[in-house]
Amino acid sequence: MPSDQSVNALLDTLSRRAEREREVSVDDVVSDIGDRGVGPLLFVPALLVISPLGAIPVVPSLFAVALFLIAVQSLVGDRHIWLPKMVRDRAVDEDRLRKAITRLRPWADRLDRIFGPRLKALTRPPAQKAAVVLVAILCLSVPPLELVPFAALVPMLAIALLGLAITLNDGILMAVALTGAGAALIGSLWLLISG
Repeated sequence: MPSDQSVNALLDTLSRRAEREREVSVDDVVSDIGDRGVGPLLFVPALLVISPLGAIPVVPSLFAVALFLIAVQSLVGDRHIWLPKMVRDRAVDEDRLRKAITRLRPWADRLDRIFGPRLKALTRPPAQKAAVVLVAILCLSVPPLELVPFAALVPMLAIALLGLAITLNDGILMAVALTGAGAALIGSLWLLISG
């Protein structure tokens, strides 16, 4: 059985929700994983966007809005995450969610084997605050990037890495993710300017 802080545990939580519901909303995801801290709230939505689910038009922007609100509220210290009703009520068919989870499961297994608690000082403030600020900035780049096919994956991958580093308390991954987020920010700006 995976620990509560593993990637597989997060996918298990989503899978259990998909078994109970015909559609899984953003609100369902936040309520199911929100008590585990800001890491999973950043990681799971970004992970879903870099899955085949992210190929659905407007899904990356929808998740970017949710991630932006989560990041900002985390920075000001809110414990209860508020999202607009329009975002909370957006839902994905359970079959699509199951397929995304199935495709993500081998990756989750690999991530859980490779990453884990180490150099925890790099996953606590101020590094965690810096990561959340980068998440908020990267989220702003997603809606215009949707005009370029699959370009929204660039910032979402960086957000997923930052969320994963916080979730798993992996300081080495945090250092890599902060570097990757900086590169993603530069790459996103380049895509926006040149695209």
